[in-house]
Amino acid sequence: MNTHELYKNINKHILEDEKPSIYLNEIFEGEVFKQYPFNLLHEMRNTEQSKIHHPEGNVWNHVMMVVDAAAKIKYKSKNERVFMWAALLHDIGKPPTTKIKKGRIISYDHDKVGEELSEKFLSEFTDDKNFIYDVSKLVKYHMHILYVVNKLPFADVENMKKETDVEEIALLGFCDRMGRTNSNFEKEKKNIEMFIKAIS
Repeated sequence: MNTHELYKNINKHILEDEKPSIYLNEIFEGEVFKQYPFNLLHEMRNTEQSKIHHPEGNVWNHVMMVVDAAAKIKYKSKNERVFMWAALLHDIGKPPTTKIKKGRIISYDHDKVGEELSEKFLSEFTDDKNFIYDVSKLVKYHMHILYVVNKLPFADVENMKKETDVEEIALLGFCDRMGRTNSNFEKEKKNIEMFIKAIS
């Protein structure tokens, strides 16, 4: 199997499987998954996260939970293919940005770096500029629920509204929050409602 065949297989499984993580974990140790650009995903397993925010462990564990959460509600998305690839690639920027600072694991700007890396990743397999653009913008703004609800200065609501669909951001953001050990469904649902209200 080459990288293009693997991309097609992943595309099929994330769109059709009830739990895409089963297939994704099966291919993880394969040689092709260690080749560029899949190595950008392979690195996720070596990237630890804050135990406070991510008791599930490394970035790969989290992303697998997010992809499975997204698979359950992808029918709510306006474009299931864009949505599922954004779920898989949303933290692609974490491996190169993760550092330990004063004893804390941080990954500042992983959303912005993720936008660029998701573009590079998808450009290896498709010339569909609209698809690449839509996925990369969801990756870029996936942290904005947190920024908006907590009134953080990193929020760029004006450009988010111009560049992407805020309802898709809300959907992806909900999956991102649910893709953690001990996530609270009601609390996260409330955060999404607060986000939508704040930017309306």
